[in-house]
Amino acid sequence: MTKAMIVEAVGGPDVMEWRDYDPGQPGTGEIRVRQKAAGLNFIDIYFRNGTYKAPSFPFVPGKEGAGTVVAVGEGAQDFAVGDRVAYYNGVSGTYAEEVVLPAESAVRLPDTVDEDVAAAIMLKGLTAEYLLRRTFKVGPDTTILFHAAAGGVGLLACQWAKHLGATVIGTAGSAEKCELALAHGCDHAINYRTENFVERVAEITDNRKCDVVYDSVGRDTYPGSLDCLRRQGLFVSFGQSSGVIENFNLALLNQKGSLFATRPSLFGYNSTPEELRSAAEALFDVIESGAVKVRINQRYRLEDARRAHEDLEARRTTGISILDI
Repeated sequence: MTKAMIVEAVGGPDVMEWRDYDPGQPGTGEIRVRQKAAGLNFIDIYFRNGTYKAPSFPFVPGKEGAGTVVAVGEGAQDFAVGDRVAYYNGVSGTYAEEVVLPAESAVRLPDTVDEDVAAAIMLKGLTAEYLLRRTFKVGPDTTILFHAAAGGVGLLACQWAKHLGATVIGTAGSAEKCELALAHGCDHAINYRTENFVERVAEITDNRKCDVVYDSVGRDTYPGSLDCLRRQGLFVSFGQSSGVIENFNLALLNQKGSLFATRPSLFGYNSTPEELRSAAEALFDVIESGAVKVRINQRYRLEDARRAHEDLEARRTTGISILDI
């Protein structure tokens, strides 16, 4: 019998219980994977604490991981036992020693990318991919503001944006985190605890402001993010680590310069196997080329997922964290 972190009801980190778990055998179009590692993300907290509604209870948290295929269901002919794979999983969770998932959620790993790195980057790296290449096509003439630049998505996205030629401004919550952001693609880093990020953006850009703001913080950065955009700029809200934005006022978009706003998701941009494979290929390419470097800053054993959630919620982590299995 394998083990997993089980959630019986919404609540704090203590609702997760490490216990026996049988993921079952793969059905039609599914594969079963013995995991090497799972990613740690704020979306896991959102499902655990009820910000996002879990499809049923009990459930296993976790949306990304990597490992080796140990069983293949009928119709999953693209994979074979022994294949090294990575995935983000929209069905069952990855806080488990073994997981059954739709084959269409998985991609084969290149020989040059190990499972630890893949587990750390699938959700975060694919998020960076759609933000920079599809939500807004970042290029040499682009100036961006990326909130939480020292977070897991931020460190990958800022390097990638710099590789694409953009001028990259990032925000972070400490001097240490600002230094980390500057070492990972940011041209400018703003400590939002000691500086007014709206004023600093205006100063850095000579009041030209930004073409696009990427905001995963939410309540604490709204509506200031809108004030960092030039006329007809794009506000991209892709998370709410500080809380949900309340009473979003569409009229503000008009008042602040005929702005655009979008609330994208990874699953909305990769809803087909073809989209996923194309996005993963682009992600693996920038990693293999060295344009985007992946550093795993925190490692926890899977059975210590409670502590991992506590650290993530308290913002004691930087960059990328994984759960070793």
